[in-house]
Amino acid sequence: MSTQGSAAPSAESSGTNWVAFIAIIVAAFVAILNNSLINVAIPKLTNDLGSTTERIQWVLTGYMLASGVIIPISGYMGDRLGYKKFFIISLSVFTAGTLFCALAWSDTSLIAGRVIAGLGGGVIMPLSMSIIYKIIPRNQIGMALGLWGISAMVAPAVGPTLSGYLIEWFNWRSLFIVNIPVALLAIFLISVLLQETEKVEGKSFDTLGFVLTAISAGTLLYALSNGQTKGWTSFEIVALMFISFWALVFLLWVETGKEDPIIDLSLFKNFTYTLSVISASLVTIGLFGGVFLTPIFLQNIQGISAIDTGILLIPQSIAMAVMMPIAGKLFDKVGVIPLGFVGLTILSVMTYELHRLTVNTPQEWLETVLTIRGIGIGLCMMPLSTAGMNAVAPHQVGNASAVSNLIRQVAASLGIAVLTAIMQHKAAEHAEHITESINTVAFQTAQESLGVNSIPTLVGIIQREATAWSIADTFLISSIPLFIAIPLVFLFKQKKKLPQAQMTKQG
Repeated sequence: MSTQGSAAPSAESSGTNWVAFIAIIVAAFVAILNNSLINVAIPKLTNDLGSTTERIQWVLTGYMLASGVIIPISGYMGDRLGYKKFFIISLSVFTAGTLFCALAWSDTSLIAGRVIAGLGGGVIMPLSMSIIYKIIPRNQIGMALGLWGISAMVAPAVGPTLSGYLIEWFNWRSLFIVNIPVALLAIFLISVLLQETEKVEGKSFDTLGFVLTAISAGTLLYALSNGQTKGWTSFEIVALMFISFWALVFLLWVETGKEDPIIDLSLFKNFTYTLSVISASLVTIGLFGGVFLTPIFLQNIQGISAIDTGILLIPQSIAMAVMMPIAGKLFDKVGVIPLGFVGLTILSVMTYELHRLTVNTPQEWLETVLTIRGIGIGLCMMPLSTAGMNAVAPHQVGNASAVSNLIRQVAASLGIAVLTAIMQHKAAEHAEHITESINTVAFQTAQESLGVNSIPTLVGIIQREATAWSIADTFLISSIPLFIAIPLVFLFKQKKKLPQAQMTKQG
């Protein structure tokens, strides 16, 4: 097997590469936006296709499982085919699946289209990160990844608002159609502007490793996404967890010492990379807590529409979008420690502050806290990931990107599953305590003072209050992994400044 290292981008190709980089950002944005558009549309899809809520959830689950299964091969396929070629193939599969969804005639065909889109879209993020490392000079990586990270942070916030407008003015098919011309433009620009990367000849495919990875990741992601509805102690979920665990055990055994593993375990011998993955995963768990808790609070407790919820979240998205390239520029100069510490501290404290939420919390206060929280997210997310990727050898970039993306996807699913369970448990607990604390006289007094004429209405008010308290409690718990990540930042090696003479020589 002949392995070639990744050559540094030439000065002549630098300008073209930066234009191609814009197309990479567009592709990543479209892939993430497509998913966030669908979340809001689930009730509409259920009604229009005559489906059930449980079945139509596979529109989301099918995409997630397909993505989780396909992510591990992104490093191998990029090395074997060339990252440009495989990126174009992935974008084409994603576009074809999205078109199939737009033409869907039933819930089954829509789910099939989403699975196809997931097989292409799942590798877009790890591939795009790998390509950035291959086309952008290392001294500009921070700035590049700061700009690239905007797609990952802004798309989920823009999605609900855009989805609401598209469904109101057009129909659910427009949620898919709107992505197709943008994806085709990205394919064209990448085909014309991006140079092919060097290939690794003679690299064998780790079939057994891929099968075990797919089984472990797929069963775990499915169990995490369905555990709450099916019951964490149900036979199906317990069996899936069992299968996932033992598939992982066998995977570790099979991959140890293998020449061309699908999951390169030697990456975890790299302390900085391992620290980066752990820190980013902790942040992802805390971050995704806010992603799903905030819409629940605004829509279920304060009764505002999905469109208005998206509008209220826009300032947070703008704060993230502004801070990420700034953080990238600063990262190239000062390294991960100061940015990670400041960003994580802001993010942790603001997430903790959200435990003060009540039914009557002013939306202006919530918007302010979320916006400051967005500044923290923009400051810390990119440096934590980039520090780990910078620490790996050039020929390991593809595999390292695939592994870190897969672990973060599992962390996101784990965070949502655990925090949902906590929220529901706390809601039931608070409702029980409120009900027990009200005796017959107090109950009647409450009815009179609230102007409530029926017991069911008062029970509804109690449930609403209990849910608000449970969301506040869950925000408090979701801040814990964020606070845990703060001291880990100081374990990163600080970026060393080169002597001026050496910098001049390198320049």
